[in-house]
Amino acid sequence: MEKKPFLKKPGPVGKRTIKTAATAAILAAVYYMIGRNPAFACIGVIFGMGSDMKDSIQNGGNRLFGTLIGGVLAVILFRLYLFVFPQGGHSLFLTVMLFIGIIALIQLCRTFWPGGVQPGGVVLCIVLFSTPVSTYVSYSLNRIFDTAVGVVVAVVVNWVTQKDKTMGFREEIRDFFDKLEH
Repeated sequence: MEKKPFLKKPGPVGKRTIKTAATAAILAAVYYMIGRNPAFACIGVIFGMGSDMKDSIQNGGNRLFGTLIGGVLAVILFRLYLFVFPQGGHSLFLTVMLFIGIIALIQLCRTFWPGGVQPGGVVLCIVLFSTPVSTYVSYSLNRIFDTAVGVVVAVVVNWVTQKDKTMGFREEIRDFFDKLEH
């Protein structure tokens, strides 16, 4: 049996790679101009730029709906935590909230968007274990908003640059330049 190499030589840089990089860079520049951190919007772009529209909607949807479900759930659980410990500081109790949260997350994602468990779990963990008491709501809402912006922008860019759309545009450009030469 032939062994496959551990590392393989990458192919040429393709259209999807360029679209993803350009869209993320442009969105990051816009975010900097309006004074927002572009990290989660750019992550949304990376998840949302699929090889075709079906892939974009599936992967972007996983990120978007997972972040939405995980973010809302995190706000609810963190609020319950603050009801018991108003000043915070009891991280062991947060493990109980995490246990409940993961069960709820998986059940909600199974109902609404099965691929959302992983990104939802990331937001849930970040809010529960890394977000200050004073900013957990705004942090969660900002993550949901920024992720939605990135995913929507990626899906729109992917839709606008679909092969059948761009092929027609290329033909029109080619015809225009052919007419100029003659």
